[in-house]
Amino acid sequence: MVSFLEVDGTRLEVERIAGHGAAAGTTLVFLHEGLGCAGSWRELPAALAEATGCAALVYSRRGYGRSAAAPLPRAVTFMHEEARRVLPALLEAAGVDDVVLVGHSDGASIALLHAGSPESTRVRVRGFVLEAPHVFVEEMCVQAIAALRGAYAGSELQEKLRRRHDDADAMVEGWTDVWLHPEFRAWNIEGVLPDVKAPVLVIQGTADEYGTLAQVEAVCAQVQGSAERLILPAVGHLPHRDRPEEVLHAMSAFVRRLLG
Repeated sequence: MVSFLEVDGTRLEVERIAGHGAAAGTTLVFLHEGLGCAGSWRELPAALAEATGCAALVYSRRGYGRSAAAPLPRAVTFMHEEARRVLPALLEAAGVDDVVLVGHSDGASIALLHAGSPESTRVRVRGFVLEAPHVFVEEMCVQAIAALRGAYAGSELQEKLRRRHDDADAMVEGWTDVWLHPEFRAWNIEGVLPDVKAPVLVIQGTADEYGTLAQVEAVCAQVQGSAERLILPAVGHLPHRDRPEEVLHAMSAFVRRLLG
């Protein structure tokens, strides 16, 4: 059920799904991609909660979905700020202290950054499910975002995003401005990977236009915890939409192993 929480002085759109059985005390926290929101996960949160027994908490970051507007331009450090200030405040406001972080794209990066923050000690992070994570900037990603920005006005994508976001145009402008900013070329969060001690599942499509398997290799080679990967041939940036059954099976099996 969609509702709102006051977090860090801002109204955020949230959806909460109750768990069942012994796993109900653990919450799957869903962190959306750069053009996403709570609703863009579609059926996955409910399906994964049902398959594992965990509760779920899905939210839209500031400037996304039905959450409050975000001031623009966004800072180059926007993912760090989300991971180290907003996410801990959200978990506290929601009364959640035992989690599995499920992140897609920018959301996966935010999950990793949270692990490297002092605030991460406030909650028990059992594991990380990372779909198409970014830990450094690749040229092909920059080119894909530039192409998206150039073709956005009057496109089918614009119409689609306007249905999900209160101000889709401002959201796209703010996000693409950061990723296309010259200073962002040096963005790299590999330094936090050794702080990731809980198990990790990385899911990546080989046809992802925003990242290559080098991202997967970097994560799996540098985290302290165990690392599993699911590589999906001919799949793009949205594995949970392109291969929903396979992705749900991998995620649910991983979460069940975390819970023992």
